[in-house]
Amino acid sequence: MAFSSQVSLLFLACVFLISGIESSKHGGITVDLIHRDSPDSPLYQSSYTRYERLTDAFRRSFSRKSSLHSTYKVVSSGSAESTLTSIGGEYLMKISIGTPPVEILGIADTGSDLTWTQCKPCTSCFKQRSPLFDPRNTKTYRTLSCEAALCSAVGLSSCDLKNKCNYEVSYGDRSRTKGELATDTFVLGNATFPKVVFGCGHENTGTFNETGTGIVGLGGGDISIIKQLDKSIGGRFSYCLTFLDSNVSSKISFGSDAIVTGPKVVSTPLVQKSPSTYYFLTLKAISVGEKRLEYISDASDYDQPSADEGNIIIDSGTTLTFLPEELFYGLEAAIVKVIKDNRVDDPHGIFALCYELPSTGEFDAPPIVLHFSGGDLEVESSSTFVEVRPGVVCLTFVPSNDFSIFGNLHQMNFKIGYDLVKNEVSFLPTDCSKLS
Repeated sequence: MAFSSQVSLLFLACVFLISGIESSKHGGITVDLIHRDSPDSPLYQSSYTRYERLTDAFRRSFSRKSSLHSTYKVVSSGSAESTLTSIGGEYLMKISIGTPPVEILGIADTGSDLTWTQCKPCTSCFKQRSPLFDPRNTKTYRTLSCEAALCSAVGLSSCDLKNKCNYEVSYGDRSRTKGELATDTFVLGNATFPKVVFGCGHENTGTFNETGTGIVGLGGGDISIIKQLDKSIGGRFSYCLTFLDSNVSSKISFGSDAIVTGPKVVSTPLVQKSPSTYYFLTLKAISVGEKRLEYISDASDYDQPSADEGNIIIDSGTTLTFLPEELFYGLEAAIVKVIKDNRVDDPHGIFALCYELPSTGEFDAPPIVLHFSGGDLEVESSSTFVEVRPGVVCLTFVPSNDFSIFGNLHQMNFKIGYDLVKNEVSFLPTDCSKLS
């Protein structure tokens, strides 16, 4: 397939704002998503060029990867899970909390579990544009007792003299939230969910943007809203990310709207590992055309290659895809044999493999297939090479010596469904701009 320089805008970091919420006819919930770099986004910087936005998105990927890996190391070593976890995520999400409901805007993150917002009284808060959530103004707010099961699920919790469950979460970039766990009524679309546990943050510091108020946790842990709303949404959510020039919003769905079906569906098992927050998949190999490159684990040999279960996470908050160094350099070598265009250096020093864009404005990228356990997924060729500056396209897979991530850039134009009951993730090639 041909790569056009016109679509380089499509691969900006996929930060979205939930802007229009609607409930479907058949009981599911579907939400509009707006790209963070769209003019409709509160994060939009009109002075930035598309290449500057791309570069920022790519650099955020490396910070995100480092944070996710830090959490993985801490949890694997047996330390408290919330002493070092991941922050960020490339989406913003609006939900309403309380009675009467108060709208909050948080980072929607599949790499985090706890949903929290800044609350009054605030001892130390980052600047936000909207008013702080005031628990005194909602009739359904209740603090969580120390005996509640979810008090310990947050990772690092403590009790005060009134038997209230307090929490503290420190993120990989040294951001922090500290406050009390509570329950209140959540509203998502036209659906109301009582007694949802969340964090009411009274001390919050770090690299948060003033357009947001906290985090919406969409991870796989017990305290995430996906797990808490399990009986209502059946443990299912999905998203379908459009390209920026489609002029149509992306979608995120819950419950019956999130079911992914069709003859072209590719499903792969979710692997249960620590931390339970992350969604682990098993990548067995990658193909470039007819060349298949096996994922070789440390415990396997070259005669009988094997892939460790759960060797890569799928993450909505990371733009790029990170591969083990040996697998990446095999991929790079296979691509170099196929592409005969002029190689050039990445001006920003981020990417290992870049080419001069032909004068036609089109770049012929070879098909790349990810062989997951249970099925094969051909990623969009237009997402494998991105124009990072005028006339230069670069391979958007990058090497990693410690942690593998399947990023959102290569998830675009698939309807991706997470089913925490069946423990699987499903991919359906979809023109996401045509979803109603």
